[in-house]
Amino acid sequence: MNESNDYITGKNNGQQSGYHVPVLYDEVLDLLNIRADGLYVDCTFGGGGHSKGILERLGKEGRLVAFDQDADALKNIPNDDRVLFVPQNFRHLQRFLRVNKIQKVDGVLADLGVSSHQFDEGERGFSIRFDGPLDMRMDQRLEKSAADIIRVYPEADLHKVFERYGEVSNAKTLARHIVHERKQLPFQTIVQFKSMIGPVVKGNPNKYLAQVFQALRIEVNDEMGALKEMLQQLPDVLKVGGRAAIITFHSLEDRLVKNFFKHGSFEEEVDHPFMSEVKEKIFKTIVKKPITASEEELRKNPRSRSAKLRVVERL
Repeated sequence: MNESNDYITGKNNGQQSGYHVPVLYDEVLDLLNIRADGLYVDCTFGGGGHSKGILERLGKEGRLVAFDQDADALKNIPNDDRVLFVPQNFRHLQRFLRVNKIQKVDGVLADLGVSSHQFDEGERGFSIRFDGPLDMRMDQRLEKSAADIIRVYPEADLHKVFERYGEVSNAKTLARHIVHERKQLPFQTIVQFKSMIGPVVKGNPNKYLAQVFQALRIEVNDEMGALKEMLQQLPDVLKVGGRAAIITFHSLEDRLVKNFFKHGSFEEEVDHPFMSEVKEKIFKTIVKKPITASEEELRKNPRSRSAKLRVVERL
């Protein structure tokens, strides 16, 4: 997992003071193989950086469907008749395409990173740099915040969240400590939570807290569940020859994407000497190894250091 420094810096590292700096911008646009009259989906619109590039390559007949569950993204929608904005989580991809009379598309993009804007807004609760509510909901319509998870999850569930999604070294100790302390230390804010878990922090405090925050954010937003649901819809949504480009930022996401693109499932395939079943291939791999940021991009935007881009084409 490599997102942790974003929780520490929480900013776009000297980039333009915009909503978000799109990573692997040129690579995404080139590998989506955009047709001027095509129909494309940006599952993670955010600041609209990648969408802007897609629109520049589309002609008058082209169309772009942009999904984003964060209400703040509404401010970034361009005044362009070719754009249809859907204020929903991309796990509902096929449903809302069909609502809008769209059956198949030429390409799908998803950038799974948290936007710089979300890290920079203290009241959103994503960054350890600020005080504010311990929230972390990307979609404010969700009922469960990070504070709710800390307040009500049983010890075993907290242990699993911190171990699986944050790779926290002493996840079991942390979970036990939280369950003990929350009975006598009411908390609502980031500072109060950091103070509560202070006695069990191991190693570099910033790195440790970043791992804890990452785990909570993934759980609050059910990021792994949403990603699985979106990936499973791609075979039905993409036209033959259509492409999917997914940018991941940590190993859990990348493993899901890699296995689904390769095998059409989320499990590692194991060769069995007595099994001769041949599965029908769904995708053709466009890039054998995931694409990572160039040295130039890393200098301009250090946040891109953990980004991995995988691209496939529908067979």
